[in-house]
Amino acid sequence: MKVYFSHGKESGPWGTKIRFLADIAEEMGCQVESVDYSATLDPEVRVAMLQDKLPADNAEVVLVGSSMGGYVSLVSALDYNVKGIFLLAPAVYMPQYAKQTYPVKCAVACVHGWQDEVIPVENVLKFAREQSASLHLVPGDHRLNDSLELIGPIFKQFLYSCLTDKL
Repeated sequence: MKVYFSHGKESGPWGTKIRFLADIAEEMGCQVESVDYSATLDPEVRVAMLQDKLPADNAEVVLVGSSMGGYVSLVSALDYNVKGIFLLAPAVYMPQYAKQTYPVKCAVACVHGWQDEVIPVENVLKFAREQSASLHLVPGDHRLNDSLELIGPIFKQFLYSCLTDKL
């Protein structure tokens, strides 16, 4: 299985969270790729960039997105068959983004910080409720870097479920 990481608006493809989670995915036998979106701040262009990277043969993939990368992962999954989506502080229901509904047909897990100052926790609660997604609210701000030790086991369990079809 291949895991595709999508970073947030102002971060990079191998920031602290992505490197941490990519190490877990590799330890579990997954291939990883982190798309570099630094050339554009346009979320719809980023969606096209991710979709261009995804294999044409519908190979089993998991998408992992942080903030704007969460939006990019969700919107990409609307047009692509994915095994699961793991979201960190996802930019859902943001008024400046084109898509405002995300009816994906796969397992979704969200981790969001109670003190997130960028994406309101209410947006993620609404998304999780509508999607019947697993939701983990943790102490922390938008970056979630202080919560990585909590996030690691959640990600590992989600990835294990995707690998073993126990979703």
